[in-house]
Amino acid sequence: MASSKTLNAKNLEAMGAARLAALLIDISTGNATAKRRLRLELAGEAGGDLAHEVRKRLITIGKSRSYIGWEKVKPLITDLTMQHRAIVDQIAKTSPKDALDLLWRFMALAENIFARCDDGSGRVRDVFVTAAADLAPLALAAKTPPMTLAQHMVEALCGNDYGQYGDLVTAMVEPLGEEGLAHLNASFTALDKAAPTGGEYMARHVLKQIADAQNDVNGFIAQYDAEARRMPHIADEIARRLLNAGRTDEAWVAINAIDESRLHWHAERWSQTRVDIIEALGRADEAQAFRWACFEDRLSADHLRAYIKRLPDFDDIEAEDRALNLVLNHVDFHRALHFLILWPAIDYANQLILDRFTELNGDHYELLTPTADALEPRHPLAATLVRRAMIDFALSRARVKRYPHAARHLRECESLAKQIADYGIHADHDAYVEALMRDHGRKSAFWAG
Repeated sequence: MASSKTLNAKNLEAMGAARLAALLIDISTGNATAKRRLRLELAGEAGGDLAHEVRKRLITIGKSRSYIGWEKVKPLITDLTMQHRAIVDQIAKTSPKDALDLLWRFMALAENIFARCDDGSGRVRDVFVTAAADLAPLALAAKTPPMTLAQHMVEALCGNDYGQYGDLVTAMVEPLGEEGLAHLNASFTALDKAAPTGGEYMARHVLKQIADAQNDVNGFIAQYDAEARRMPHIADEIARRLLNAGRTDEAWVAINAIDESRLHWHAERWSQTRVDIIEALGRADEAQAFRWACFEDRLSADHLRAYIKRLPDFDDIEAEDRALNLVLNHVDFHRALHFLILWPAIDYANQLILDRFTELNGDHYELLTPTADALEPRHPLAATLVRRAMIDFALSRARVKRYPHAARHLRECESLAKQIADYGIHADHDAYVEALMRDHGRKSAFWAG
């Protein structure tokens, strides 16, 4: 049973309204955020006054010109969230139209606030993106005329410099309807034509969203010139939409019309779309060959899994063995190790390390630390070699910040030593520590760790 001193609603109610009121006045003294919350609650009890209070607060925030330092970001987020919740949770219940008007005003604060605030963490932007998601439900509840809503969106999206509106066009498809979408499309088409060179990006970004909302593949493609369509990520977007629309032959042309010298960063997604198109064209053998080529080229686990999944029984085991042996000889040691750990193929990872331990680069701690942990239960020597690589790198490069981690790795090596019956060509633990003392004995920060 809870103590009468426990801070909960039941115990607070027992204090009585008068005592609680006195406490709230005392607690809110000097606390602007608490006072605003109390005023909003009081205004909510008074009915229509709440919308007036929120509107006043939004005007005050919008007029402010002072810089918002890091210490003021949290109170700002609290204040904004409080106004947003008051609009959506309270005002909208009795007057959706007033709530929608206030939410548009709320969103319009973004430009002023971001100009005065370093939002490196993205927390302030998240407040606005969250609020923007409530615009569509409020527009439906308020039964806003599509043309009026479209005009609001033109004004809003023209000021969407910080992405605060999120994917507003997609969200607004239902309240806009065909009439509103058509008006939005016409407005941004005109803006695109009137924009100075380099300034058309915003309009085209919106036009692409409108095209998707209308399932207009040609409208989406029209936002890119011939050169842009050779960019792998753009070719992928176009081809995927053509494929989904059943225009498979056109999708095949689009996915192959790329500048292959730019493929590196987008190869995985581009190749997945390409193989889907090959399948849709009914060329199953060619799709399998392409999956295997993608695996060989960059050790794509997704393509290998898809390749194996489509093989007859028993052939899949042979194919997996063939693939894993290929990984062992891959030119990029660390990519191969990453593949084997994630597949997972821990025995193969052990073999890779024992065969090619000289290629271990201790700087890749984000890969090597989980690798050592995965190897440790069955392959203590390989786990030890991986940890030694990180220790050696930290000490040889004098990476002082890594010394505590290196010291931990050394303790882990010591713990594993009793499980290693044969170190082979490698120094045993005592000999390794002796060499460390000889070469790095003066690095007290490491030894103290």
